[in-house]
Amino acid sequence: MILWRWILWLLLIALLAALGWQILAIDPGYVLLRFHSWQLQATVVGLGLLLLGLVIVLMIIWKLLRWPFGVVAHRHQRISRKRFSEGLLALVEGRHGEAQRALARAARLGPLRGPALLAEAEAAWRRGEFERAHEVLDEAARHAADAAQVLRARMLRREGHPEATLALLVPAAEAARLPPAAWVELVKVALLTGRVDRARAALEPLRSSAALSAPAFAKIEAQVLAAAIDQAADGASLNALWADLSRAQRRPVEVVAAYACKAARYGSSLAAMGEIESALARDWTAVLVTSWAELGEEHLEHRLEVARKWLDAHPNDAVLLATLGRLCLLAGQLAQAREYLERSVGLDESALAWEVLGEVLLKQQLAEEAARCFRNALRAQRQDVTEALISAGRMPTRPLAVEVRSELGVPRLPE
Repeated sequence: MILWRWILWLLLIALLAALGWQILAIDPGYVLLRFHSWQLQATVVGLGLLLLGLVIVLMIIWKLLRWPFGVVAHRHQRISRKRFSEGLLALVEGRHGEAQRALARAARLGPLRGPALLAEAEAAWRRGEFERAHEVLDEAARHAADAAQVLRARMLRREGHPEATLALLVPAAEAARLPPAAWVELVKVALLTGRVDRARAALEPLRSSAALSAPAFAKIEAQVLAAAIDQAADGASLNALWADLSRAQRRPVEVVAAYACKAARYGSSLAAMGEIESALARDWTAVLVTSWAELGEEHLEHRLEVARKWLDAHPNDAVLLATLGRLCLLAGQLAQAREYLERSVGLDESALAWEVLGEVLLKQQLAEEAARCFRNALRAQRQDVTEALISAGRMPTRPLAVEVRSELGVPRLPE
């Protein structure tokens, strides 16, 4: 298609040239220029060629006159670009002082001024010069206003000023003039300040801006929805919010766990149990297994029965064993609770399992062993070495040997 277009243009130019030549061949024209004693006689074609040659000569002279200035300007651009690249490398490598100096020099070149000032502000902030960083951002805002707004919001949030960040972003958000990265900052600071409605309102613009990949957006959306569920004032508002969510929005683990705990608190334990069981059937997750024990004291027998069935499929799951121990403790089955919890801490010494085991031992009038469990819970939180728990007449807390098979039914060696 492009080749045919060029051929048509060439044919048109050739046609016009032929017509012009025919016109000039009949009468080439006559031009007389007279100035005092000086005069010039020529045809129209000759005068045109003379003027064209004169223009070419003037352009050459102009280029020669500008050449020294061009050399200086080109050298300045080359040095500024080199300093800009060196400053960015120094910023990434953590040489923030060098980055500031190189970027400040690079900012002298007009086209690089905005990006160089933004990078210089980031270098100053990372170096701990917060006031200097904001001063540089004030100057950068004259050349790259949206980028400076995003960077200032990020800095304010990192400095622990979420209210100031909201004050900076909300007016532009209400006018729908925020750049994509600013929507991300708005969602984060809205969550920090408990403004869940503001965070939910920013989700759709954030999705449309394509600032985040699909998994990253799903993660931040799940955080917002979980926070919204946690703020539900009563059962009616919780049910209305849950009904308003799409199927995809109900799938994340954080959302299901938040809904289950809140629904159980408002007396809807059956709905909470149903959501957790459905979610665990799709994807076995420790968070939801833990939530199974946090639904209060209703339907304890059913929850114990279901959890014991899960244990057949997940015999080495420390979180499930801790959940069974907590449920048995609520049901008053202390011996069974102790067995599950000792297996749990033998597989994975979590602070929660040690704490619940301490409560069980305390109810069994074993104060010394209970105190050791509580100390182990604190040590587990600090990731310190725990004390061995060996009760009189009982075996050490070690994992039981359970056969594990792959998806194809082939036995695996224990880890």
